Amino acid sequence: MSNLAKAVLGFVVVAAVAVGGYVAFGGESATLNALEGYGPSPKLPPPNPTLLPTVNIAEASSWKAGETPIAAEGLAVAEFAGGLDHPRTLLILPNGDVLVTETNAPPKPDDGKGLKGFVMGLVMGKAGAAAPTANRISILRDADGDGVAELRQPFIENLNSPFGMTLSNGKLYVANTDGIVSFPYKDGELKITVAPEKIVDLPAGTINHHWTKDVIANKDGTKLYVTVGSNSNVAENGMNAELNRAAILEVDIATKQSRLFASGLRNPNGLSWQPESGALWVAVNERDEIGSDLVPDYMTSVKDGGFYGWPYSYYGSHVDTRVKPQNPDLVAKAIVPDYALGPHTASLGLTFSKNADLGAAFSNGAFVGQHGSWNRKPRSGYKVIYVPFIAGKPVGPPVDVLTGFISAEDKAQGRPVGVAIDSKGALLVADDVGNKVWRVTRQP
Repeated sequence: MSNLAKAVLGFVVVAAVAVGGYVAFGGESATLNALEGYGPSPKLPPPNPTLLPTVNIAEASSWKAGETPIAAEGLAVAEFAGGLDHPRTLLILPNGDVLVTETNAPPKPDDGKGLKGFVMGLVMGKAGAAAPTANRISILRDADGDGVAELRQPFIENLNSPFGMTLSNGKLYVANTDGIVSFPYKDGELKITVAPEKIVDLPAGTINHHWTKDVIANKDGTKLYVTVGSNSNVAENGMNAELNRAAILEVDIATKQSRLFASGLRNPNGLSWQPESGALWVAVNERDEIGSDLVPDYMTSVKDGGFYGWPYSYYGSHVDTRVKPQNPDLVAKAIVPDYALGPHTASLGLTFSKNADLGAAFSNGAFVGQHGSWNRKPRSGYKVIYVPFIAGKPVGPPVDVLTGFISAEDKAQGRPVGVAIDSKGALLVADDVGNKVWRVTRQP
């Protein structure tokens, strides 16, 4: 049987299995412990590509009444808000109110065509990634201070798959999938109905493979930094489809002009300023389909003009031979990331612990929301971790903060995304499958 015939037969079988309720296939599995893919020097074994990609994703479920994730020793977790519609990112307002984006992927008619795209669509649907997008930002208010938001209502509606938010100089900036818009903001208001002001368009289109866009303002509010993920796994749609993608863009607010700030970042999210160094940090999802051990996602400080490898290489000079033609000159310039976050963990949320009140063990470091793998056996991610820092740099192994997102029935009760420190020092976690926001506090 030819490779083509094998592929066709394999995808037909997989489609039937996926429709039947199972969400795993592919013959290879990890040879390393997931923790060996963490830290400043992760283990990087040889690539292990297979005819069929490894798929091992947890089917989306829901939390049973009274159930919560499992918090680390010394911490407690409780529901801050429920009944949400795919909550993704969080923004704490000056008066303590919390904004949450409720969003999912926009239509992408040209992404994932063919048999492989068909099967992956079925699989991702089982994982809860195919629901219609609510296209809104909601406001959560805990007026009585008991740690539960008694008010939840739409704050801005009719957006276009919004993801990132940032507040600066009296304006709320929102990263839609196709552009940055702004709204005037007054502290304490419960709804914005004015028309948005367009700041800048962002790469989108009918492929729009990595659709989430994140945004953060600099200290004086003159610049915005915006993430744009790649339009493919490893440039299989051609580099012409990757213009200003796999990158962080810098936007001058006054002129509404943008420039390439950093590139080679396959799918960056979770922008955050490191409080000691003042450097911009980002979490990045790396490439798939070369084995369960490759390639670790990472978080890194971002240098102006820096190139981080994608698609030609990973972790510096590790060349990805699938990419044709190669670019050895760019590979020679590729910056090694600061800290690996494990292979295929889908690390999306990143925030630093400044202003957190979670005890000395969580006083100087970064919290990371790991959405969870689809391309690894056994699974990785599906948790929130903490990485200690010293003098502005990550040190030591990660610490589990929230686990228990996979149920005893091996289904995903929840999947963490955005993380933020609220006005009282608690950690908030957006759970886009559980449709909740969790609140993590220090035990008395």
